[in-house]
Amino acid sequence: QVQLVESGGGLVQAGGSLRLSCAASGRASSSYTIGWFRQTPGKEREFVASISGIGSSTYYKDFARGRFTISRDNAKNTVYLQMNSLKPEDTAVYYCAGDPTGTIATMKSEFRYWGQGTQVTVSS
Repeated sequence: QVQLVESGGGLVQAGGSLRLSCAASGRASSSYTIGWFRQTPGKEREFVASISGIGSSTYYKDFARGRFTISRDNAKNTVYLQMNSLKPEDTAVYYCAGDPTGTIATMKSEFRYWGQGTQVTVSS
């Protein structure tokens, strides 16, 4: 069983930055593909970015590319999402998710384990 715990959310003004962390615990979790998703009330949870467990390839949704950076520190079993130039429309609950295959993953159905989420609020 793998547990994922997000942290780093909060309130920030438009144009500001936040760094989210996803700490993984459990056997072999450092080899998992980790994805970040976000969700606002009444909307589907949407993909933001992911980093593969094999090779650490990164993938971004169009709105995240150029503003967000996903990275991992395997020694700490932690994946980060650095978010810059934040906009009010980035306001959401952000979730990290784990895929034990370690391969490329961008769809919700590919991820087996999910964290509880962390709230990000961007004020205008």
